[in-house]
Amino acid sequence: MKHIFYSACLVLVLFSCKSRPSNDLNYMQNIEQTATQLVLANSTNFIQPGDQLVIMVTARDMEVAKPFNQNYSSGTAAQYSLPNSNLPTASQTTVSGPTYVVDSESNIYFPYIGKMSVEGKTIEMFRDELRNSLTAYIKDPGINIRHANYKITVLGEVRNPGTFVVPDGNATLLSALGLAGDLTIHGKRDNVLVLRKMNDEVVKKTLDLRDAGIISSDFYQLKQNDVIVVAANESKQKESRMNPNTPLYIGAAGIIVTVLGVVLSK
Repeated sequence: MKHIFYSACLVLVLFSCKSRPSNDLNYMQNIEQTATQLVLANSTNFIQPGDQLVIMVTARDMEVAKPFNQNYSSGTAAQYSLPNSNLPTASQTTVSGPTYVVDSESNIYFPYIGKMSVEGKTIEMFRDELRNSLTAYIKDPGINIRHANYKITVLGEVRNPGTFVVPDGNATLLSALGLAGDLTIHGKRDNVLVLRKMNDEVVKKTLDLRDAGIISSDFYQLKQNDVIVVAANESKQKESRMNPNTPLYIGAAGIIVTVLGVVLSK
């Protein structure tokens, strides 16, 4: 009789430890697809409506350039964040300067020049156009244009996944992972995926953080709207496939075995 009870308890424990099928791990299976869709929804090549452009005009005589920087006070600096996203950290560089928001028709209004269209233009293209327009007022003007709402997204096995704003528009793979709190213990150091939209196509590049050679990769220096995905290692996948109620089942089975042992020993 004792053997029957103990055998039944053993079956109960083994059944409780049954793992989930691997196809239940949907968040791991489609994370690359999700990231790809996110990249497709953003264009990295052209200025878009809603972009915040910081435009600073310089000249040998800054008094001449001053009217074109009229909405800027050197004593102020602005920080920018996206709704429901991560705020810039204290260690990040703030963006300061005259800020122009691209309207729904892809226009900005620049002092003395008036309405200027940025539709279908990159930062470089618009900089050249603005420089040509300003030569009527300033000899050899200098133009510095930066994105004030430059953003990158970090997903997967990091401590703080999400979309981050980089005010100075300068981010590397390592600095982005730092913003996300670094990889968790379950993150694969040799399988970090960077997705980038180039010429209407999503380009994917897998980098190995253990290799110092990644610094020379074109994907080490990030571009606006890049998405980083950190894959989970094998131990994390095994942990995720395990039935979350397994500890409860084992505890209950242990109590049953103890009670039966006491009863049968009498």
